Amino acid sequence: MHIEVSTDKNIDGSEGRTTYFKEVVQHALNHFDSQVTRVEVHLSDVNAGKSGPDDKHCMIEARLEGRQPTAVNHTAATLEQAVKGAADKMKNSLESTLGRLHDDH
Repeated sequence: MHIEVSTDKNIDGSEGRTTYFKEVVQHALNHFDSQVTRVEVHLSDVNAGKSGPDDKHCMIEARLEGRQPTAVNHTAATLEQAVKGAADKMKNSLESTLGRLHDDH
């Protein structure tokens, strides 16, 4: 599973932070490693530097082999919470999608 992390201009996309976010997503989606070919993590600061509640946004898009991409969003007070929340949502979405596929066969 290949994981890409991109940030808007208002977010520090340092190598250390990017590596941490990749690890969070990898850990959450590890179970689907053989079915997911690529994961894109997009991070943004909704209020562009002004502080405010729940202004950090994470969108995760996962590409399942032979299927349309699946995307989820999560907004939280910190980037860490936003990434964790989106990763958990993606895990649940993939469990549901792949569970339905398994049930159909």
